[in-house]
Amino acid sequence: MLSVRNVTKKYGSFTALQNVDLQFENGVYALLAPNGAGKTTLMKMLATLMHPTEGEILWNGEDIFRMDEDYRDLLGFLPQKFGFYKGYTVHEFLRYLATLKGIKKQDAEKRIDALLQEVGLADCGKMKMKKLSGGMLQRVGIAQALLNDPKILILDEPTAGLDPKERVRFRNMLSQLGRSRIVILSTHIVSDVESVANRVILIKDHRLLANASVSNLCHILNGKVFELPAAQIAPSDAVFLSERQDGAGLFYRYAAEVVPAGAPLVSATLEDVFLYVYREEMQA
Repeated sequence: MLSVRNVTKKYGSFTALQNVDLQFENGVYALLAPNGAGKTTLMKMLATLMHPTEGEILWNGEDIFRMDEDYRDLLGFLPQKFGFYKGYTVHEFLRYLATLKGIKKQDAEKRIDALLQEVGLADCGKMKMKKLSGGMLQRVGIAQALLNDPKILILDEPTAGLDPKERVRFRNMLSQLGRSRIVILSTHIVSDVESVANRVILIKDHRLLANASVSNLCHILNGKVFELPAAQIAPSDAVFLSERQDGAGLFYRYAAEVVPAGAPLVSATLEDVFLYVYREEMQA
């Protein structure tokens, strides 16, 4: 079990995270918040790239910073942007990282071949890294994070640069990985996590706002989400969420404590919750 206990992170007078308490077991956890909310700060602490100012992070009761290499042996990490040698082929780059992680050469070759197949790059092992598209680079990054078959997999904005088909492939992979390990990913793309996350963690104003299943989060807006034709005026206290176009015209989606008479209720989605909770940040 990975535990975050009363963790605060400060940069001088600025508090990036305040009094965060979390527990992670096997499954997929999504950190969902707008940019700048503290997602990356939390992930860097979980990856031991920075220390908390206050509090502690424990793996099975032991401080991860005191564990040092023993903890990092359990860890797979994909930062938002990862460095690579442009002149290396994909296979050479992954072999180099496998060496750094202490993986035996024979085991590394089998592992690399399997991972390239898994991320859809089986035919790209001999391509130079500098020739890869943004989406292909991101898939190499996912492969390198899995090289040591980690118990804890941390992915910071992992679907950046992936096209819709690649994102579906990635979500399927996440679902499988979460059965036998802790998978923690940060994103601001709601659709990437709605179908695979066991729990969604919301951070607002640098504090933990919620840690719940998708269905429980959607229950926040149960009976409060409705749609109106674009030409119809909504109540002044209604929160605009989104719009959709179909054959009948343009419709606006709202949330309100009191739904106007005659307005058709619709089921709340995780995107509705995200837009409702972070409406001030989205307008800024």
